[in-house]
Amino acid sequence: MMNGVDPYAYMQQVAGRMDQITERDEIETVLDELEYLFEVIPPDMQDNAEQLIGIMREKLKNAG
Repeated sequence: MMNGVDPYAYMQQVAGRMDQITERDEIETVLDELEYLFEVIPPDMQDNAEQLIGIMREKLKNAG
């Protein structure tokens, strides 16, 4: 799925674009990618991913 992606850089990119991610399908895609990353990244990076996942879940809930 995301082979060769730097998880830290991806999470920074998502955090920087958070306000622009508004469409339900895009929110779902980003959420899926973050949840996948959460499973494969080192434990010391999981807190950051968990915060982004929480924000994206809230956005998804509010998207209807």
